[in-house]
Amino acid sequence: MKHFSPFQIAISLAGALILLFIVAPLVGMFIATSPSDLFATAKDVEVQESIKLTIWVSLAATVIFALAAIPLAYLLARKEFPLKSIVSGVIDLPVVIPHSAAGIAILGFVSRDSVVGKMGSAVGLNFVGHPSGIAIAMAFVSLPFLINAARDGFIGVPVRLEKAALTLGASPTRVFFTISLPLAWRSIVSGLILMFARGMSEFGAVIMVAYHPMITPVLIYERFGSFGLTYARPVSVLFILISLTVFIALRLLSRNKSQNPSTHA
Repeated sequence: MKHFSPFQIAISLAGALILLFIVAPLVGMFIATSPSDLFATAKDVEVQESIKLTIWVSLAATVIFALAAIPLAYLLARKEFPLKSIVSGVIDLPVVIPHSAAGIAILGFVSRDSVVGKMGSAVGLNFVGHPSGIAIAMAFVSLPFLINAARDGFIGVPVRLEKAALTLGASPTRVFFTISLPLAWRSIVSGLILMFARGMSEFGAVIMVAYHPMITPVLIYERFGSFGLTYARPVSVLFILISLTVFIALRLLSRNKSQNPSTHA
C-alpha cells in the first residue's frame, strides 16, 4: 500500500481547494438553472443573435490578426534586434492593463475623430457600434495569447533544419512555410484557440466600443442590470455550454490536424 507524506497530503489538499474554488461557482450556477429556463433562453432570438455575433466576430478577429501575428512571433523567436525585450513587454501589455482602460484606448483609436476612424468613414465604415470595432477590441486583449504561443512553438523548431534547407537553396519564404510553420503548428493552433476563446469572453473592452450590437457577455450584463440574477443566469449557462462545446471541438480538430507535423518534429 502506497504511503503519502505529510507534504504530499498538504499539496493535494491545497490543489483540491483550488479546484473546488473554480468548479463550485459554476456547478452552483448550473444547479440553480432549471431545464425549462435554459430551453426558453435558447429559443430567445436576442440570445441566439448575440451568440452568433460573438462567435463569428471573435473568429474573424482571430483569423485576420493572425496573418500578421504569426510572422511577428517567428521574428521574435529567430531574430535578435534592439529593444526586443521592450517589444515583448508591449505585446504582453493588454494582459495586465484593466480591460475597461483598454476599451477607452481602443475607443480613442477608432473614434470618428481619429486617423483610423476618418479612414473608415471615408469608405463608409464607422467602427464604433459596429462588429468591426468589436473585433478590434477582442483582438487587442487576446493577441498576446497567440503571439506568445506561436513564438514558443517556433523556438522549439531546430534551427539546424532551417539552416540546412537554406544551404540546399530553399528561399527563406519556402523554409518558413515548409519547415518552420508545420513543425510549430501545434503551438500555433493552441494559440489560435486561446485567442478565439479569449475574444469570445471579452466584456470590458468591447462595451466601451460597442454596446450595440450586443455580444453575449454584454447581453448578460445588460440583463443582470435590468432584471437581476435570475434573468441573467440562464444566458450565462447557455453561453458557457456553447463556449465549452466550441472549445472542445476546436481542441479535438487541432489535435488531429497537428498530429502528423508533431510526429515528424
